[in-house]
Amino acid sequence: MKTRNTYTLCRQMISLVKPLSGWMVMAVTFGFLGHLGAAFITIEGAGVLLSIIFPGTAAYLGGLWLIVVLALLRGILRYGEQACNHTIAFRLLALIRSQVFSALRKLAPAELEGADKGNLITLISSDIELLEVFYAHTISPILIALFMSLFMTLWIGRFHPLLGVIALAAYAAVGIAVPIYIHRKSQGLGTQLRRQSGSLSSSVLETMRGLSEILQFDVGKQRLADLDQRTEVLAKHELTMKILNGKNIALTQTLVLLFDSLLLIAASLLVHTGRLDFSSAALAFVGLMSSFGPVIALANLGSTLQNTLASGNRVLDLLEETPVVDEITGRPQIDFTGAKAENLSFSYGEEEILSDLSLDIPQGQITGIVGRSGSGKSTFLKLLMRFWEVRQGTCTLSGTSISDINTVNLRELESYVTQETHLFHDTIANNLRIAKQDASLEEIQEACRKASIHDWILTLPQGYDTPVGELGDTLSGGERQRLGLARAFLHSAPLILLDEPTSNLDSLNEAIILHALQKETQDRTVVLVSHRASTMRIADQVIPVENGRRS
Repeated sequence: MKTRNTYTLCRQMISLVKPLSGWMVMAVTFGFLGHLGAAFITIEGAGVLLSIIFPGTAAYLGGLWLIVVLALLRGILRYGEQACNHTIAFRLLALIRSQVFSALRKLAPAELEGADKGNLITLISSDIELLEVFYAHTISPILIALFMSLFMTLWIGRFHPLLGVIALAAYAAVGIAVPIYIHRKSQGLGTQLRRQSGSLSSSVLETMRGLSEILQFDVGKQRLADLDQRTEVLAKHELTMKILNGKNIALTQTLVLLFDSLLLIAASLLVHTGRLDFSSAALAFVGLMSSFGPVIALANLGSTLQNTLASGNRVLDLLEETPVVDEITGRPQIDFTGAKAENLSFSYGEEEILSDLSLDIPQGQITGIVGRSGSGKSTFLKLLMRFWEVRQGTCTLSGTSISDINTVNLRELESYVTQETHLFHDTIANNLRIAKQDASLEEIQEACRKASIHDWILTLPQGYDTPVGELGDTLSGGERQRLGLARAFLHSAPLILLDEPTSNLDSLNEAIILHALQKETQDRTVVLVSHRASTMRIADQVIPVENGRRS
């Protein structure tokens, strides 16, 4: 995680508010006037009482009607402030979600392979939600507290400069000193809390996905113990934050009472020495007591803001992460006329996967690549898809380096079927339409016939409108794999990349699908990766690969 100081982090987060600066000005204005109205309700009430007790004094400011007006305005202005703040927050959260998903799309799949999925779920859900605290309950309250403190300092100071100085010291102590102190005491706790929350989410997600294995091998107690341990660690961090929050409240209230008492003593001495009349002293005292609201809100941010800033830091880390593969635009469109790899080498970190690999993929033919697991077959397909950047050697389509082909154009030219087909929590038809969004039912059915799954789909109660469940968990591995093949056929790309397409199929369905592939190569090019010798019988050429090299 990138280290940012609080100032830098807040500045980067505040910069996102610029498009909504008009709403922010309105929120601060409404909030300032609303808090001012609330304070003067109490002040005016005190003035009315003083005018009754001491007739003829200047304490009487306007009367009971003014209290009613201020009360109504307070309600209206408070509503306006909250409406503006939440408009800012929700619009920005929508913008941030869009930016996060855009970043994830650019980072995938290279940066996300092997990533902690539970941690990512925490980031794109609760972390982003926590940012609402910053945008709706932090930025404008700080400005409101600043303006309110300056105004009330001048208003109290008009009775006597000493009282103004005490008021300013009170606002600074509660609204600045306390938040800074609590922030320093809680430094790092928010980050630890978010990490532990992400770790717990990952463990829960992993447990739910592996529930059948947990039951089969009777390891429920061990998994429960792991969840309990993670929950306990998270609870300890939460307890620490709550204790700190309690100290924050106690310190804030103590300082408020201390400065109230200090101003009362100072005002009493001024009255005693004849430098201030009683009514003015009373109004100054009431004014200070009634105006602490905005700075108390700032004091309460000291601990709670840690979680928010930690979430903001995690989100900014993701947004600023540099993709391994950049999107290519602005290049001429190309048509597929064949593919080639020359002296291609690739490593995951220090582990070499491909070493000086060279091969031709002629147009209109089936090229089989066979080899043991870990020999680099799947990695070669990912390089053809440009999921990873070619670092040594060349990888070309139609004589053009894949690094010089528009990303959209490249996706149009290729269909890629992985060993594990991902299905969304939707119907069969909608899962297939991912490959071609405007596909008709007839086109979908034809693709499924080629993949030898149409007849099976018709046996389902809802046919093509049957939901597949989360991650396609209502289907077998072979059924998911055939739906993946149907997607590839529906996409109608001239180059089809198949990674172990028949690994989960029986001999009969394998034969049907291989026959369909042979028919498709009349106007398609197929790269077929498999360790099955039976799969390779349809290939026009078979290229054996061992340890990343042709063997």
